Amino acid sequence: MSFFPPSALRVFIPFAFGFFLSYLFRVVNAVIAPDLVADLHIDPSQLGLLTATYFIAFASSQLPLGIFLDRFGPRKVEAFLLTFAGAGAIIFARSHTLTGVIIGRAFIGFGVSACLMAAFKSYVLFFPEKIWPRINGFQMAAGGLGALSAATPVEWILRLTDWRGLFLLLALFSFATALAVLFIVPEKKSKATPDRFSQQIKGIKQVFKSLDFWKIAPLTAMSQAGFLSLQGLWAGPWLRDIAGMQRPQIASVLSWTAISMICGFISLGFIAEKLAQRGVSILVTAVTGMCISMVIQFLIVFKLFLPIPLLWMILGFFGTSGILSYASLTYSFPKALSGRVTTSINLLVFITAFILQWAIGIIINQWETTAAGHYHPSGYKASFLAVLGLQAAGFAWYLFALFKKKHQK
Repeated sequence: MSFFPPSALRVFIPFAFGFFLSYLFRVVNAVIAPDLVADLHIDPSQLGLLTATYFIAFASSQLPLGIFLDRFGPRKVEAFLLTFAGAGAIIFARSHTLTGVIIGRAFIGFGVSACLMAAFKSYVLFFPEKIWPRINGFQMAAGGLGALSAATPVEWILRLTDWRGLFLLLALFSFATALAVLFIVPEKKSKATPDRFSQQIKGIKQVFKSLDFWKIAPLTAMSQAGFLSLQGLWAGPWLRDIAGMQRPQIASVLSWTAISMICGFISLGFIAEKLAQRGVSILVTAVTGMCISMVIQFLIVFKLFLPIPLLWMILGFFGTSGILSYASLTYSFPKALSGRVTTSINLLVFITAFILQWAIGIIINQWETTAAGHYHPSGYKASFLAVLGLQAAGFAWYLFALFKKKHQK
């Protein structure tokens, strides 16, 4: 593509591999959940806590990450953190207790916490402003490929080894990606002189005091966290227990969902860019996509109108809409704050994802598990509707904030 000359590919490809790895780690438990439950003897709430630990470890790094990205640059920060992901994968593979795998999962979440934000920061430095939504869309598509690899390809690998062997392979991939980011990506720092630490903290406060930020943050956090919680874990058990699918079928549906997600990331980036040229803001496009995502989730809960695989594919496409909010928010702040802007919204998304993914397991655990290890349909319905209700509340807040801002003028 015209905006991807060889020099630009040196920037894009290593960061794309990093986010590929991040997403693979994020959603792989949806496929290996039965193995984890059987080997570690854990219940739904413990499975939710284990998988959601990724999100809280990820979230814990976001605010300091924004400062480090703006001060030290994305290349060094991401390469350093990816070594923790490799160490975490080894701990995860070698552990035989719930505590051990939780520690490993936490290391993984912390280690991949820069994979998206470092890329976004790098693209702000290397690419012209007008193509940020597009290049961000391609970056997100790389994550979609990671989600795709966590489905059917993981199922193939599990025929050759167990989940422990899988995570040892992922550890090697983590270390290799760290080296690629460090030695392939060129160094380029912002032209602005880095602020003192106290000024950088003030930058974070500036973001969190902004009405532009809080207008969209709740809806984005609930929408993205809801999608991450379902796709990253609970879609697999739901397809098993509600749709009656076996693991090869589940892997296939998750694969097509990931393919749809890739298409969504790329297509919505182009659509947002074209609509912006016609006067439709990126934020409006993002909100419209998130509303469509809510409708699809409602149809999934009640299995209405369309075949189940198709519903999950449509959700995969529109579940990506919230990422457009990141680019929209970047336009609302000075470029020097770009790292702190994106990590601030990411902080909210991943704290919410931790809570929702764990909470779904807690709600499901209120109903008895069958002798075959299947969870009760009422548990899925109650938990999925709770997630949907929170997204609706986020949308209501967005409308209220628009109304309030309009009447302040």
